[in-house]
Amino acid sequence: MDPDLSEALDSAWRLIGRGAADRRSPLHTPMVASVRDGLPQARVMVLRAADRTGATLRFHTDARSPKCAELDGQTVTVLGYHPGEAVQLRLSGTARVVGTGVEVDRIWAQSTPFARRCYMVEAAPGTPLPGPGSGLPASVEGRKPEEAELVPARAHFAIVQITVTAIDWLHLAAAGHRRAMFRREAQGWQGEWRLP
Repeated sequence: MDPDLSEALDSAWRLIGRGAADRRSPLHTPMVASVRDGLPQARVMVLRAADRTGATLRFHTDARSPKCAELDGQTVTVLGYHPGEAVQLRLSGTARVVGTGVEVDRIWAQSTPFARRCYMVEAAPGTPLPGPGSGLPASVEGRKPEEAELVPARAHFAIVQITVTAIDWLHLAAAGHRRAMFRREAQGWQGEWRLP
C-alpha cells in the first residue's frame, strides 16, 4: 500500500482507538446510523472499545431498545469528526447485538455501578412516560446502587459489536482536502485515494 495511504489508515485507527479510551475525545461519542423501514436512523453512542487487529468496534446498549433490531445483522455506519485533527471518519460494517455469554458477562462486571445503573430502568427505552423522568426505580434515583440491586439489570445489558469492512477517511485542510477509502479484504486492508 502507498505509504501515504498507510498513514491515513493508521490515523483512522489511532483516532478511533483514542475515542474508545478517552472520554474527552470527540470520537468517544460517534453517530451510529442504520436504516429502518427505508428511513435513516441515527443515534449518538458511546464507543467502548476499538480493536484494529480484529477490525471491531464495541458499544453498549439496553437489550430492550428498538435499535437492537435495527442494528443486529445489518450494515451500519459509524460517523465521527475530530475537529483538532480536522478528520472525518466513516466506518461501515456489520453489527451484531449480543446479550449473553462469558464475554458479555465479563464486560458487564467490569463496568462501574453507575454505568450499570442505566440498565435498571423499569421499561424499554422509548416507552412513553406521563412526564419527564429517568425510568429508574425511585430507590436508586440519584445514588450508586448496591451490587445486589444490579443483578436483575444484567438481563437488560447487551453489546453491539461492529465488524468494520470499510473506512472513509477525510482530512479537511485550507490547502486542499484529502480523502482515502479503505476496504478490508482477505489479504488485509486495501486503500485508494478518492476525490474529496
